[in-house]
Amino acid sequence: MLNKVPEITAWFWVIKILCTTVGESFADWINLTLGVGLVATALIFTAVLGGVLAWQLSRTRYIPFVYWLTVVVLSVTGTLYTDLLTDSQGVPLAVSSGVFAVALAVVFGVWYARERTLSIHSIVTRPRELFYWLAILVTFALGTATGDWTLELTGWTPDVSVLLPLGLIAAIVLGWRLGADAVLSFWLAYILTRPLGANLGDWLGSPADEGGLGLGTAVTSVVFLAAILGTVVYLARTRCDVIEGHDPAAAPGAGNAVRARIMLGYFVLVAAVTAAILVRAHQQPHAAAAAEPDAPAPATASLSPQQATSPFPAADIARFRTITADTLAKLDAGDQAAATARVTDLETAWDDAQPTLEPKDRKAWTFLDGKIDHVLTALRAKHPDRTAEVEALNTLLASLG
Repeated sequence: MLNKVPEITAWFWVIKILCTTVGESFADWINLTLGVGLVATALIFTAVLGGVLAWQLSRTRYIPFVYWLTVVVLSVTGTLYTDLLTDSQGVPLAVSSGVFAVALAVVFGVWYARERTLSIHSIVTRPRELFYWLAILVTFALGTATGDWTLELTGWTPDVSVLLPLGLIAAIVLGWRLGADAVLSFWLAYILTRPLGANLGDWLGSPADEGGLGLGTAVTSVVFLAAILGTVVYLARTRCDVIEGHDPAAAPGAGNAVRARIMLGYFVLVAAVTAAILVRAHQQPHAAAAAEPDAPAPATASLSPQQATSPFPAADIARFRTITADTLAKLDAGDQAAATARVTDLETAWDDAQPTLEPKDRKAWTFLDGKIDHVLTALRAKHPDRTAEVEALNTLLASLG
């Protein structure tokens, strides 16, 4: 069959980053915003992936729409698999990063032992295509785990977190230009586009007070899906990314072996510098500030439940207390998605009551507003900590009397 993947042009990298951004924002939108739940969302996309991958495998040549649809679904699915390990099973990100790194090494090892090449210019047989898509799935999961682990270590805001993978990709491009192995450079850059795309999605979708642009996950997903569709239409019409030849020996980048070994040392140096940056960032005092971004002012921190609730109508306080108790009960039952959906009712009720409650006693209102913000932050965290969620809800219940 003809080569089943596109030529590596600038368009390839543009659309790849668009796909990974959609993978991050779309998964969060379905799981958290719509309240479908992480396990249900993962099952849905696993089924979708099976259908889309079967469609791609049934083709005998590269078709832009089918190929990039498969990449988008793989991006979402790989993200969900990592989130499942972290959020549902409690696997530390350091462990999942190591597991996926080993899995990717095994995939590449078996692929090379069987086919004697890892070049994407040689995807002209069914076994090579299967190895290729398995490697893509693992790179998405690995990129998600390492990207989230980096944020966990550093406490960087979304706008700052974009810079690290962007800089590393630039360093890889420089190494490739100077003679590094083309296949190695491609796969390193491919892995790094996952945290770059995810961080871009977080930056665009996160609120402004958290270092983002405040577009939201839904708007970000729609914008990037539209950009992907437009790019795919362009590629389908121009065919500028179609690989015409079949000979893997004709693939670009087969350079000088001595220079390739020298540049391998350069990549090791880049990895060492990156590790030093992460260690330095981890040692900075960021954890406390990141854990409680909406901490109430000291002047309102010592209000008793009576002082906090007495200025307001008893019916309103009872409604807030009921929603909070319901949320806690759903969390105790192990239903994170239902708890997250229920806490949205608390946010809505509190915001609707603000024009009436705040003028009655601004000090008490600010105090309760801070407690509610802590609850919302805990339940809507990318990787919710059940202990923090329960503590925030119990604190709010105590403050509500």
